[in-house]
Amino acid sequence: MNFQEFLTTAFSPVNTVLSVLLILAVIYWLFTIITGLDIDIGLDADLDVDTSAPDGHVHIPDDPSAWIQFLKFLNLDIVPITYFLTISLFLTWLGSIYLEVFTSFEIWISALLVVPMFLISMLVTKVVLKPLNPFFREINHKGEISHDFLGRQGRMKSTIHGNKIGILEVFIGSDPMILMVKSKDGEMIEYGTTVYVVDEAVGRKYYYVAKEIKF
Repeated sequence: MNFQEFLTTAFSPVNTVLSVLLILAVIYWLFTIITGLDIDIGLDADLDVDTSAPDGHVHIPDDPSAWIQFLKFLNLDIVPITYFLTISLFLTWLGSIYLEVFTSFEIWISALLVVPMFLISMLVTKVVLKPLNPFFREINHKGEISHDFLGRQGRMKSTIHGNKIGILEVFIGSDPMILMVKSKDGEMIEYGTTVYVVDEAVGRKYYYVAKEIKF
């Protein structure tokens, strides 16, 4: 296969989306390596996932849903999500390229096969990253400095109300930190709102926030 044939295959109707996503992933990692910054993506949703560190780890609650159990099965409570998704995407793209080169399926069949290929790629990624789990675990649990967040101001990265858990971004110096938080009085606090950390749960699994500190 020459370069022109490779480009034709990579940007075929089946592979175009995967190729574009992979290019975006490469741009993201180049941006991260060059600047040392992460692209800020806000999540305006009700989450059951506790990303207790700014590197994208998933913390499993005491009573996890089937979806959270699946994430745990993939070791996403240890491995950063960005690493995992990038490798899974690359393996899916590679499988789709080879499928188109060596088979002659109809376009719609090849498109449907992308879904099981992505699932298989996630399983392969789990196996590939397994030897690095001790390294990621060391970073996740021992690479963080203990901070007192009570009284600190931050900005909501998701909307919370009632007993819903959301994400708060606070800064320690110039370093962003991600906390899992609940509304202190159960009031609606929308994405982007500036709030204060007013209390913490037992074990610091999450913190309570309010729009203002009341004395």
